[in-house]
Parts: sequence; C-alpha cells; structure tokens
Amino acid sequence: MSNVITEAKIFSCTQSRSLAEKIAESYGSKLGNVITSTYSDGEFQPSFEESVRGSRVFIIGSTHPGSDHLMELLLMLDAAKRASARHITAVIPYYGWARQDRKDKPRVPIAAKLIAKMLETAGATRIITMDLHADQIQGFFEKPVDHLFASTIFLPYLRSLELDNLTIASPDMGGSKRAYAYSKAMESDVVICYKQRAKANVISHMELIGNVEGKNVVLVDDMVDTAGTLTKAADVMMERGAKSVRAICTHPVLSGEAYERIENSKLLELIVTDSIPMRQESKKIRVVSCAELFADVMSRVHNNRSISSKFII
Repeated sequence: MSNVITEAKIFSCTQSRSLAEKIAESYGSKLGNVITSTYSDGEFQPSFEESVRGSRVFIIGSTHPGSDHLMELLLMLDAAKRASARHITAVIPYYGWARQDRKDKPRVPIAAKLIAKMLETAGATRIITMDLHADQIQGFFEKPVDHLFASTIFLPYLRSLELDNLTIASPDMGGSKRAYAYSKAMESDVVICYKQRAKANVISHMELIGNVEGKNVVLVDDMVDTAGTLTKAADVMMERGAKSVRAICTHPVLSGEAYERIENSKLLELIVTDSIPMRQESKKIRVVSCAELFADVMSRVHNNRSISSKFII
C-alpha cells in the first residue's frame, strides 16, 4: 500500500462559511470552490467545481436546526463520495440534534443516533466535532470520531482574567463532570445548580449546591440555547452573595429571547466560540474563535500525527 499522503482540500457548507474561511487561513490553504444551485421550490444542489478524485476532503458545516443545514452537509458528503474522494472528513463544529441522545420517554426518536447513521451513509469516513452534548454520542458512529474540547481555547482566556476567589459552576447536574474538570485545571472550588423543569426550556425551580459568597463565579456549559438556565443561575448566585458571574458556553445557539435575557441579566460576560454564526452582536457576549483548534487537528489528521495534546479536558 502506498504511503504517499494525498492532497487535502477544504470545503464549506454555506452556514459555516465565515468559520471555514478562518480555518482554511489557519490551515494555510484556500477554501475549495462549491456552487449551490437552488430551485424555485427551495430544493438545492451543491456542486464541487474542482476535482477531488484521490484527495482527502474536509467538509465544514455545523448541523444546527433548521434541517437545511444538515441536508446540505449530507448532499456535499454524497457528492464527494461520488466524485471519488479518497477520504471524506465531516468537520462539524456544532453537532445539532444531540440533545436527543436517548429515549427519555416512550415513542420518541434518538435523533443523535439517526444523524450519525445518515452522515456515514452519505459518505463520511471520519468525523471531527467539538463538545458533544453527551460524550457517548461518539459510540453512535462506526467511523473514527475526533471529539475536541473547547477547554483548549477557553482555559487560556480564563487564566488571562486572573480572577481571585474563582469558583467554577455547573448550571445543572448533567454538566457537573465538565465543571469538575475545569475546576481541577484552574485549581478552584466548584458548585452545582440543581434545576427542575416544568417543560422543555422552562425552569420551575433552581437550588444551589455549594457556597458562592464573595466568589467570582464562572458557569461552564456545552451550549446556551434560550439562556433561561444561565440567567436564572446568575440571579441565584448574585442573590447568594457572589462577587461576579460569568459564563463559558461552547455553542451559541441563542434562540428565542436569548439575546434579550443576556442583556438584561446579571451575567457580567458570556464567552462562546464561533461554532455557530451569531444572529446579532451583544456587548455582553465575547466570541473566542475555534478556527485554529480545528485547523491544527485537521492538519494532524491529514498527516497521520497524534492529536492527544488537544484533549485538555
């Protein structure tokens, strides 16, 4: 078998164009040429306008709802497969639908599993993603998955703040593992919020496990959707005597009234990555780019080098 490393080509889905341009620049390459034709009824067809035969192809696209984003990625994977690309890596900064990772009541789908199968069927031979909602989603794939952690870019920023009396907090019980990992890296205390939901995205009650009096608190989570949990947690912590409350969330879904809630909240700052394009700017939201992280990992994957140094947490 030949040991020659084939050429790598980077392409972008339309929803992740801005991030993909940054990734390509950091990688030291240019984005490949893709043209998407759209029919009057909304059907669309992506087309690679250059040869990918025998190449390693990286296709960058987050799969946040609506479903057109996922469909575009699937079509591009299929096009690359049919164009005889040698390796097809789906680079998915935000793996959407991941909250449906199990049956939490009868007669519901496991969407995260379904999408994993769809990506593989479409032609993906490898997946690179970041901060999955649940680590076990990696097991839904039969192909290799490189699961990156945004802590590699958040921790240096957090250290640069030089906060005294730092306490790491999880906004819910499910994120306690992540909070403990951050607290270990920062050598700080940790507190946990316990919440009860009346229904999806609606919190009926929240309690705090731990002491935040006089502390600079940093909430950590994998995503921020409606921002209801974060803003409620910030209110509770300030009421309990916290000195300040910040939040670190990898994926800025920010749906519904999220921007308004953040602007009117007691959060001092919300730090996110650019895994999902922002709908609008906010003076309280700071974006830390994940482009260099993905570019470095893509280069290491292409050149068959270890990426273990990228797994801080």
